Amino acid sequence: MTTAIDAAVRSLGGDFLAGAFGRSFQHWSQVADLSGLFNWDDLNDLVARHRLDAPRLRLFNDGEQVPPYEYLHTSVTKRSEVRHRVEPSGLHRQIGAGASLVLDAVDKLHPGVQDLAETLEQHFRTDVQANLYASWHPTEAFGIHWDDHDTVVFQLEGAKRWNLYGATRTDPLRLDVEAPEKPEGPPIAEVVLQAGDMLYVPRGWWHAVAATEGRSLHLTCGLTPATGHHLLVWLAGQLLHSPTLRANVPTVAGPAERTAYAEQLRKEVSEALHPHIVSEFTASLDARDPGRPAPSLPYIGDVPADPGLVLALTTARAALVGADGAVVLRAAGHEWELHPSVRPVLEALVSGARLTFGELAERSGLTMEQVAALATELVSKDAAAVSQPR
Repeated sequence: MTTAIDAAVRSLGGDFLAGAFGRSFQHWSQVADLSGLFNWDDLNDLVARHRLDAPRLRLFNDGEQVPPYEYLHTSVTKRSEVRHRVEPSGLHRQIGAGASLVLDAVDKLHPGVQDLAETLEQHFRTDVQANLYASWHPTEAFGIHWDDHDTVVFQLEGAKRWNLYGATRTDPLRLDVEAPEKPEGPPIAEVVLQAGDMLYVPRGWWHAVAATEGRSLHLTCGLTPATGHHLLVWLAGQLLHSPTLRANVPTVAGPAERTAYAEQLRKEVSEALHPHIVSEFTASLDARDPGRPAPSLPYIGDVPADPGLVLALTTARAALVGADGAVVLRAAGHEWELHPSVRPVLEALVSGARLTFGELAERSGLTMEQVAALATELVSKDAAAVSQPR
C-alpha cells in the first residue's frame, strides 16, 4: 500500500496546503486504489481478536448511540475484572436494524493504517488518529455535526454522501467559550465519495454523512490542531527565566504597581513573539513528540551487532538540524549530536525507512559495533525500536 499512501499524500501538498487547507473542503476523485489499505476481513479480525470496549467500538443509528449491551457480552473474571466481548449475532442484528459501526484509533491496531497515519503525521507535523466507519444503510449515523480537528477521509469501499454546511464559528474548540450555532438552510455542497476518493473537511465545518446504496467502508484521519492558545502556553514555559513571569501577580497591590507589572509583562511577551516564533514552536512540538510505543524485545539492554537486525525511529516527526559541522538528531524529546558522515542514514530513518544494521553500516561507514551502540542509545530513549526482519 506504499504506492497508494504516497499518491494520497502527494494530493495533500502543493496547491492544497496553499489554498484549501484550513479554509475550505476539497474532494479528490480516484486518487489511488485504497482497497488494500483496510478491508472487511481486517475488520472481522480486529473485532474477533481485540477487546474493543465501548466507546472504542460503538454503533449509531439515526443519530443515537446504540446501548452497548445490545451487542456486547459482559463477564467478570476470577480477578473481578469486567470484560466485554462482542456478540456477533447482536452486532448483526443491530446493523440489520440500520446501525452504523465506528471503531476508533484503528491506527493502533492495524499496521497498514498505522503506516498511513504516520505518513500523514510526517506530512502535517501533527498527531493523527484514524477512525473506521462502516455502514450498510442510507441513514445518517450521527446527524449534522462538526469536529474539533481537520479531517482527511479515505473511501475504501462503496459510496458515501457528505452534505457540507460550512462553519458557523471560526476554528471552534471542544472546550470553548462559545458553542457554534447550528447552520440554517441547505448544505453548501453535496459530495459523493466513491471507492478511491479522498475528502478534506476543515475543523468546525458542519456536515452530515450517509451511505448511498449498499455497504460503505471509510477511514477518517483526524489531525490534532496546534492553536495559538497552545503556542502561548508553550511560550509562557519558555519565559520562566524571566523574574517577571516567576513573580507573584500583584493582586493586592495598588493601581500603579499593577499597571507597571502589566506593562512589563506585555513588553516581555511582545518581545518574545518575534517573527520566527512559529518555527521555533513547531520545532519544539516535533522534538517533544513521543511517537508510538514500540518495544525492542528481546533486546532489553545492549543491542547486539547483528547485521540482520532492523532499526526504525518510533516518531514520524523526528528532525535533523546542523550544528557547527555536526548533525543533530531530535526525536522523542531527546537530541543527539553525531558526525556529519551519518547524515545520509539519519535522513533515511527520519523519512520513515526501516534499515538493517548492515545497511546502516554500509551507508554510513560505521562499524557494526558503532551501529549497535547507536541503536542501543536510541532505543534506551524510546526514539527507535529494533526488530527482526519482516
